[in-house]
Amino acid sequence: MLRYFINKIGYALLTLVGVVTVIFFLFTVLPGDPARMMLDQNENSEQLAIIKKKYGFDQPLSIQYLNYLNDLSPISFHSTNPENYSYLNKEKYNAVSLFAIANQTVALKTPYLRESFQKSGKKVTDIIGNTLPNTFLLAFFAILIAIGIGVLLGIISALYHNTWIDRLIALISTLGMSVPSFFSAILFAWLFGFVLHKYTNLNMTGSLYEVDDFGNGRYIQWKNIILPALVLGIRPLGVVTQLMRNSLLETFSMDYIRTARAKGLSEFQIIKKHALKNSLNPVVTAISGWFASMLAGAVFVEYIFGWNGLGKEIVEALNTLDLPVIMGAVIVIATTFVVINILVDLVYAWLDPKIRLE
Repeated sequence: MLRYFINKIGYALLTLVGVVTVIFFLFTVLPGDPARMMLDQNENSEQLAIIKKKYGFDQPLSIQYLNYLNDLSPISFHSTNPENYSYLNKEKYNAVSLFAIANQTVALKTPYLRESFQKSGKKVTDIIGNTLPNTFLLAFFAILIAIGIGVLLGIISALYHNTWIDRLIALISTLGMSVPSFFSAILFAWLFGFVLHKYTNLNMTGSLYEVDDFGNGRYIQWKNIILPALVLGIRPLGVVTQLMRNSLLETFSMDYIRTARAKGLSEFQIIKKHALKNSLNPVVTAISGWFASMLAGAVFVEYIFGWNGLGKEIVEALNTLDLPVIMGAVIVIATTFVVINILVDLVYAWLDPKIRLE
């Protein structure tokens, strides 16, 4: 088991290095000179040279790439020469010096995702740290909706398979999977936030925190999460419904289910005690992938509903060519994918005793 997880972690690290490599060259080579983007229209040759020196943009591309990997690595090397880009700044890196080798300091630090081009040098980690919890909360509620309703509809569909109820649920789940999220977001915002506002009391736009009109600070507005969570949960709900139905029908054909029926157990008891747990494997697979993908899929949903999460931040960064924010957000999403995939293997072992990790 230990060897298995060491291999998984090794593959995960290789995957992340591949993602970082693609992201670095994609956003460093194609857009143009990042130093000019930072200065916008106020550039002059002296300021341009200072910016390039400060951020290491005057170095060859290969050195810039190594510097970027060094910034992301928890254990990194820093020159003791303050003229060099990698000069150890404990306030910037949140670092602890371990030991020195020649003119290099080896430090233990949190990953450094650089600084925003557009927000006065604000660290990307601070920007993501302020917005990512809102996106996680939105994705969590969306997954709860998808699991709760999807599993229930899947069970009903399996119990009444090949009837009009089964076909109706299949139609609804197919529509949920096929309709784009941005279209659903616009439709839900208009219908429930505008047309039916006096009945639903829901807003077309709004984030988790709102500012009190009387100057009493911020307060949490939970109702603002309802519409974006519903929209974000529609597509995984359709997937969960169909997977649950098909898996449950396959489980119903097993010998131990026929034995349970022969003993006189009700369908509810059979599903609760025997069939449900053994039918959840494909659902867990789908949910694990969907939860991570929601961090990327929430981009348009958050932007349309005005939800102050990572997705909305990515759209604003794309509009202003704030490359460090875009690169940092993609790396965080990719890391989430990798971590969730590793955790899913543990869930598999719990759900299916036949699985043996070697």
